[in-house]
Amino acid sequence: MSRWSAPLEKLQPLGRALMLPIAVLPIAALLLRLGQPDMLDIAFVAAAGDAIFSNLGLIFAAGVSVGLARENHGAAALAGVVCYLVATEGAKALLAVPPAATAAFADTAARDLAANAWKAREIAKLSVPAGIISGLTAGALYNRFAEIRLPAYLGFFAGRRFVPIAAGIVGIAFAAAFGLGFPWFEAGVDALSRWVVGAGSAGLFAYGLLNRLLLVTGLHHILNNLAWFLLGDFQGATGDLKRFFAGDPTAGAFMAGFFPVMMFGLPAACLAMYRAAAPERRKAVGGLFLSLALTSFLTGVTEPIEFTFLFLAPLLFLVHAILTGLAMVIMAALDVKLGFGFSAGLFDYLLNFGLATRPLLLLPVGLAYALVYYAAFAWCIRRFDLKTPGRDGVEAAAAPGHVQGRDGDGAAIVAALGGAGNLQSIDACTTRLRLTLADPEKIDEAALRAAGARGVIHVGQNGLQVVMGPQADQIASAMRRSTAVASAATGETPAAAHAQSTDDLPDDPAVTALAALLKPAKVQTVEMAGGRIILSCRHPDAISADALATAGIRAVATVPGGLHLLTARDDRMLGLKLRRALARMEGPAES
Repeated sequence: MSRWSAPLEKLQPLGRALMLPIAVLPIAALLLRLGQPDMLDIAFVAAAGDAIFSNLGLIFAAGVSVGLARENHGAAALAGVVCYLVATEGAKALLAVPPAATAAFADTAARDLAANAWKAREIAKLSVPAGIISGLTAGALYNRFAEIRLPAYLGFFAGRRFVPIAAGIVGIAFAAAFGLGFPWFEAGVDALSRWVVGAGSAGLFAYGLLNRLLLVTGLHHILNNLAWFLLGDFQGATGDLKRFFAGDPTAGAFMAGFFPVMMFGLPAACLAMYRAAAPERRKAVGGLFLSLALTSFLTGVTEPIEFTFLFLAPLLFLVHAILTGLAMVIMAALDVKLGFGFSAGLFDYLLNFGLATRPLLLLPVGLAYALVYYAAFAWCIRRFDLKTPGRDGVEAAAAPGHVQGRDGDGAAIVAALGGAGNLQSIDACTTRLRLTLADPEKIDEAALRAAGARGVIHVGQNGLQVVMGPQADQIASAMRRSTAVASAATGETPAAAHAQSTDDLPDDPAVTALAALLKPAKVQTVEMAGGRIILSCRHPDAISADALATAGIRAVATVPGGLHLLTARDDRMLGLKLRRALARMEGPAES
């Protein structure tokens, strides 16, 4: 295993988690643009879009925390919000307001308002980094403390309820760091921005090149967040993307270069690969390349194209990365400033045309780039005999429309991944499944490609990414449903459940005593939820509440077909131990 495998595997959850808050940007950009005077001129629509951009830090805090938390539980989002609010509002109280910010006001109330406005504007510059840090903290706290036990008199605050409390405490430390260290943070961001601007063409080329090269690992989202949400400042809006939508005429340099590549270059590459295919195979791959080219041109979603040649012909991907870097340089040299809320496709180009600088120059540059991409791909394929789809037995994956997230497709992918028992976690970002496997050797890559996979990337020892296209999230949902059905029908459980096998749990005399008291009820299922044991049983009336009190049960509620037992322990292990104890007494209990 490579020395970089472990660090890359640890960074994968962050790349995935960032996609959830980023998913709100298209609707924010759409509302903001449609409400502008040069579009529909509807003030409340523009205000609705601006509200999202103004609160991106809060959105990142909630989204990143949910993306990192086990089970994507909402308690983590609440913890992220608490941590963010405590950190940012606390930091404001510690900021030293310069005299110049209030010098124009003689009235005390007016000076206070001006000081508060200055503090809010300054803290807003770090809102997205603060949101990401708060989200990372809350996600980690949830995974660490979601099952914490507390003394009986503090039982209400045990388990998941403890996580927002812990996040608030950590938020106080962040408030002190942000508030007292703000001058250094601001100076650091300013120095970074000046360095990037000073780097000029070299900086833009490096950004474009790395953006594509990091695509292999899925870590390009981290690089994008730095450029789009942190660099530069315009009237309180920071980052290339936020400044563009705030009306900064200098913003858009870190987005404009993607338009020639995504709208013109990659569709031309599809044509080159189609023309390079064997004549008898062109009909088979033609539909695939047409759909991929249209997706890239209209929406700017390019990963399905890129993964058709990334592993089959790495040289082409290197050429593509270099051309992307050059596109950033060319568009900047021509002073073209373009922006997007989703990606560099036709829809975003037309929607944000009015905010752009010299947008019509995209057309000649794009046409030239189409010729360059076609010529470069066609020459490389023939010169080096590259095995792109349709050449010498290389099979094309199913067209994107084939996989729509139906349960049948989910079952096929689960089977190709080694079955439900081989899946430890199932997640998705924009275009790829992000999986953790018990045994990566069990996967069948040919079956995955037959089910519509564009590419398969091994990350670390147990991580796997499967590129599926824009339907990745639907497919992940179908896979989760499929694994649940398989578990119910065959008794096979996902590997995540095996990780908590009851065979590995230590004996608990208190749980054994509780199981003995519950035996007359003929318990069928056991679940844990928020400090309650939820039982489905045949004879709930056979249980004595007084007897259960001796086993630590605080209250008993009889419901049709079952019992709810209130306990001070909000712990999933308690449910697993109780199932095992009941199974030993009466045979296996259903889970």
